[in-house]
Amino acid sequence: MKLSARSRYGARLLLDLAQHGQGRPVHLTEVATREELPVKFLEQIAIPLRQAGLLTSVRGPKGGYLLARPPAEISLAEVVAVLEGEELTDCLADAGRCRRVGTCLTRRVWQEAGRAFYDKLRSISLADLLNLGREFPEENGHVQPRGHGAFQ
Repeated sequence: MKLSARSRYGARLLLDLAQHGQGRPVHLTEVATREELPVKFLEQIAIPLRQAGLLTSVRGPKGGYLLARPPAEISLAEVVAVLEGEELTDCLADAGRCRRVGTCLTRRVWQEAGRAFYDKLRSISLADLLNLGREFPEENGHVQPRGHGAFQ
């Protein structure tokens, strides 16, 4: 499975707000600079995240975006579900799209794999990621987990 840039960048956007927002609105240009992401793409991603209740926006010169809930209450599953949908394949999202729904031998596997995938993502909050960043130094650009918490 391959996550789209929307999900990866959406997670980075929310994580950046958790790290740097601390109760103040953050401009997407700040996030784009820190995360080396296109601001126009972040603007497109922020819309469904705000509509889903993960972000709030503040207008005006001191405006920007804030997390709508504490980082411990936002899971990676929510981010991915908003930006990708909750099913791994189109045929699971809309059974009417596939003529083979009643006879497809792989459909059940995709359902179970999707459930396992989202169960894992539900177990990881933004706060978990923040803690991981504090607990484990980065080596060669990769975080080295040590087999505890949500990352077992």
